[in-house]
Amino acid sequence: MKLKPHVAVLPSPGMGHIIPLLELAKRLVVHHGIHVSFFNITTEASSAQNKLLHSHPLPPNLHVIDLPHADLSALVSEETRVVTRLCINVQESLKPLKWILIELGKPQALIIDLFCTQAFEICNELSIPIYTFFTASTAFLALSLYFPTLDREVECEFVDLPGPVQVPGCTPVRTKDLMDDAMNRKTDEYKWSLFHLNRLRLATGILLNSWEDFEPGSLKAIREHPYYKQIPTPSVHPVGPLIKEDEPLTESGAECVTWLDKQPSDSVLFIALGSGGTLTTEQLTELTWGLELSQKRFIFVTRKPSDCSVSGSFFNVGDDVNVNDPKTYLPEGFLERTKGVGLVVSSWAPQVAVLSHSSTGAFLSHCGWNSTLESVTHGVPMIAWLLYEEQRMNATMLTEEVGVAVKPAGVGEGKGVVEREEIERVVRMVMDGEEGKAMRRRARELKRSAVQGLNFGGSSYESLFRVVEEWKAADKI
Repeated sequence: MKLKPHVAVLPSPGMGHIIPLLELAKRLVVHHGIHVSFFNITTEASSAQNKLLHSHPLPPNLHVIDLPHADLSALVSEETRVVTRLCINVQESLKPLKWILIELGKPQALIIDLFCTQAFEICNELSIPIYTFFTASTAFLALSLYFPTLDREVECEFVDLPGPVQVPGCTPVRTKDLMDDAMNRKTDEYKWSLFHLNRLRLATGILLNSWEDFEPGSLKAIREHPYYKQIPTPSVHPVGPLIKEDEPLTESGAECVTWLDKQPSDSVLFIALGSGGTLTTEQLTELTWGLELSQKRFIFVTRKPSDCSVSGSFFNVGDDVNVNDPKTYLPEGFLERTKGVGLVVSSWAPQVAVLSHSSTGAFLSHCGWNSTLESVTHGVPMIAWLLYEEQRMNATMLTEEVGVAVKPAGVGEGKGVVEREEIERVVRMVMDGEEGKAMRRRARELKRSAVQGLNFGGSSYESLFRVVEEWKAADKI
């Protein structure tokens, strides 16, 4: 009996990358008959990451392989920032990768994410083609492919440019919307990001977690604009939206769903700021008052505030579930005054179950790409509460181009605080106003489009099918 084609998948640590790459792996196994080895970087892995990969049943022919622990003690410190720490972690964790790939019999391909490009040298030596799974938007891919040129041609800091960045064939990007790493070109974060972005063109192909109808302008530019052709840009394959399709309900998760079952249709605002996002103490206070003043129903996933980092939970997602008590940091009396109107959940909620519930009417989100796709795929409009990295670009696109989100005045603007009156206004507008109804209609149009794309014969299904056929053809040579 002929063996199934074998592909390996390598995500960098962090739930925002682990989840979509795991969903891709499942899809390859279940829908396309591929055998997948899924590499898990165990160094500094969060408890949520370990639980996702080792506690939940996976399809047959999808095997998680833990990479050996790497010693980072001499290379990073408490002061090392997230991107630098992440990149050093990957660099050290990939040292045994060559021998692991040989032991596996050299897979037909290796799929990596943006922060694992050190694998190119290893796979070139073994003649294994690499495909990059791009975990952000198509618009951000276009900027990323242009970024090395921008670095060569611009001498000043990008924030000092007189106008927006003119990404070839795409909507110009305001300098204030650039990712955090680009705000200071002298930092290690910038150098690491540039290192990886420079290597996007080395891939055999780029798999996009998007679909043809969602970002047609950026997709058309990457495929047709002369700039991208002369790089040359690898072939681009939109295979999304790949989101978490199901998750086992914990006791608190079941409580969320039971509470939603008792609420009217489209009446609940869901507030969750991603796996790594945190608010300052002052901003958390204003947000809670804004919710209370709006008098709208809500589910609020709370996390202990951090006054030093908006990404304060990146490396310890899930570690605080049992010690994070909202009573110790939410404004006094808030839980009592909103009892029955709102449900406060500590650290984590079953996001897919909440967004897919008929009672959920809107989503206050950090606009990370996974959360964006989950919201749109379930037809839920958004309040864009961007925190860091490419979330600013996502929020601008969702509000100004796609029409499924609104951004409160002042959010994401430096160290400023969005005040309770503005939060009340935006919540009421999205939940009850005409603008909110228009956003909900647009989100539901995209929901239908997303489902069609992933179904057999749809654009995303066929896009992934063509890549799989390349692997199968190579397997016969």
